[in-house]
Amino acid sequence: MNPHRYWYAVAGLALLLLGGLGVYFSGKLQPYETTVEHGPAPEARQDPYLAAHLFLTDQGRRVTRSESLASMPAKDEVLLLLGERSAMTPLQTQRVQEWVSEGGHLVFVAERLWDEHSARSGDLLLDALNLQQHMATDHLPADEAARSIGVKDQPQLTRLYLENEDAPVYLAFDTDYHLYDAGQRAHAWANSAGATHMLQLRHGEGLVTALTDSWIWQNDRIKEYDHAWLLWYLTQDRAVTLAYHGEHDGLFTQLLRHFPEALASLALMLLFATWHFAQRQGPLLPPPDHSRRQLEEHLRASASFLYRHAGPRQSLAMLQQDIQRRARQRHPGFEELAVAEQCRVLATLSRLPLPTIEQVLRPAPAKIGVSDFTRQVAHLQRIRNAL
Repeated sequence: MNPHRYWYAVAGLALLLLGGLGVYFSGKLQPYETTVEHGPAPEARQDPYLAAHLFLTDQGRRVTRSESLASMPAKDEVLLLLGERSAMTPLQTQRVQEWVSEGGHLVFVAERLWDEHSARSGDLLLDALNLQQHMATDHLPADEAARSIGVKDQPQLTRLYLENEDAPVYLAFDTDYHLYDAGQRAHAWANSAGATHMLQLRHGEGLVTALTDSWIWQNDRIKEYDHAWLLWYLTQDRAVTLAYHGEHDGLFTQLLRHFPEALASLALMLLFATWHFAQRQGPLLPPPDHSRRQLEEHLRASASFLYRHAGPRQSLAMLQQDIQRRARQRHPGFEELAVAEQCRVLATLSRLPLPTIEQVLRPAPAKIGVSDFTRQVAHLQRIRNAL
């Protein structure tokens, strides 16, 4: 059989087999769709009211985001003050009230509970408007409070009734809190089964709307019930300013936001400067006493150093060598004399007994006592001074 025909046959059978498998599996496969949830986008994680912002923009509102109350909106706008207000100053509170009196609409969240002992809450806006926030169970009678606790796990919706409307607006406020209009100025309100969660009152030429919470407008809640409709109703036909912080940012906060690189460089410079000038230098030494700078002191220090490092034998040998050198200079031909003659010459020059000269010129023993060493050094020193 021709080899080429053999391989053609094998290839044809393989193609037929692959084609049959393809037809078989194509009949078994069925297309389907699936949705993969990746969670909220980074923008939504950073901005809890991003959905409210986009909703108002889609409704044709001009929405401005403000990080603080450094500048107030126009007189005919709506200010949604939804952020933290714990650092809000009395001057800022007065500016907000004056802005509302000139025709603005303020929507804010009550932050603190009423304190019966101090007769105030500490929330500057609440106290200025004569509004109070209480726990809902403290406001209800005992039997109603017990029933409220018993159905706490069930949703208790807030109802807002409007004129010329048969059905109420349903809202999911936090039913743990209750707003109380101590000044009896509110003309509109929204209540749950046993508490009030929204109050609206006139203030000068403007309008104030107080809420127990603003969670209904956060990204994951605005789509529920009539939350989006309430936001549209409170801001209709007006531009909106979303304020997330009710206090001025400090200088450091602003520098950190706009000039982080410059602050990092300054911090490194301060760190290196502190490290440089904070080195340990030790105590200041007093000026040295010139009386200590004497030849005798240096000689004693040198002798002590040699004695510790070279030993007594080396010290005696160095003295003996120095005597030999000086004797050769003083008595020419001294090195050619016999040892006995050298000793007689040194005895004559130093006026020491001949036995002493002979003893101190001998090589020192391996071990020598301190007294013997001192005596031999004294004799050798006397001979060297005589030379």
